[in-house]
Amino acid sequence: MSHLSPPIGTATNPQLAASWSDWVGDHTTALIGIPLRIALIVVILLVLRAVAKRAITRVVQRVLEPSAAETERTRPRRTARGAAVLHRDRSRARQRREQRARTIGSVLSSAVTIVLFMVGVAMVLDQVGIALGPLLASAGVVGLAIGFGAQSLVADYLSGLLIMVEDQYGVGDSVDLGEAVGEVEHVGLRLTHVRDLNGGLWHIRNGEILRVRNDSQEWARAVLDVAVAHDANLDTVYRVLEDTGRALREEPDFADVLLEDPAVWGVQSLDADGMLVRLAVRTAPLQQWGVTRELRRRVKEALDDAGVEIPFARRTVWVRADSADGADGADGGAEALTR
Repeated sequence: MSHLSPPIGTATNPQLAASWSDWVGDHTTALIGIPLRIALIVVILLVLRAVAKRAITRVVQRVLEPSAAETERTRPRRTARGAAVLHRDRSRARQRREQRARTIGSVLSSAVTIVLFMVGVAMVLDQVGIALGPLLASAGVVGLAIGFGAQSLVADYLSGLLIMVEDQYGVGDSVDLGEAVGEVEHVGLRLTHVRDLNGGLWHIRNGEILRVRNDSQEWARAVLDVAVAHDANLDTVYRVLEDTGRALREEPDFADVLLEDPAVWGVQSLDADGMLVRLAVRTAPLQQWGVTRELRRRVKEALDDAGVEIPFARRTVWVRADSADGADGADGGAEALTR
């Protein structure tokens, strides 16, 4: 008598199907819920990043675009005496504004992206079930060590960002940063490049810049100290200086360079050899040195024509003359020679 055993599949397939359905039912949350939540987190973070970047772009453009008062000041107003207001070249100012906008917007966008990425990673790890406590503790220790080692680098970047936001200086400006004095060739978040008068290129870390003197913003002043003799007539000197400065401004080549009529400020000092009379005038940025040289040349010629003597160092030499017989070697007199 033979015993026929049922096929293996007929008995085990229902069990396998039941166990598979039970496993799927038990892991539905892990298979569907967690990926959906992760995808939702990613989508929300991408939307937040897009909104933040758009807001940063609008805010930066609004902050950097000139105000109505500044726009009015940058328009050259003319009076009967020539240009009244003259500011920096518009193309250069616009180029600097665009450079600042791009740099600041890029920095803020990168900061927002990094923050959202870190938040997203933390939320995804939490959904997967990885404990964040040890990771945060390790990240805190690593961040503290990096902070101590790179604190100067952070200071450089923060200082560079503030320099651009406040527009302390830009490419093409003539600045004095301490030992580095010259024309700015590059402004970055970490370094500033300055070309000095001798052609040397200075690389200055922004975190080491403690004070800045900018000779290129808004306007400059040409100051000329003229030395005259003590016996010179000050009224004549004042008249010569004023006429020379007024004649310089009336010339077409200097009409847009001098922002006002040169003014005589008076006697600056009384020296042993003469007096110093100061002449000053507002000029366009970076034009003060050329105006000073031209004024110095014209003032010299005008003072010569007016008969005003420019003092020079005087020295009196006493020459001793012996007596006529010369027997006793006694002094017979002295003659003074002034040079």
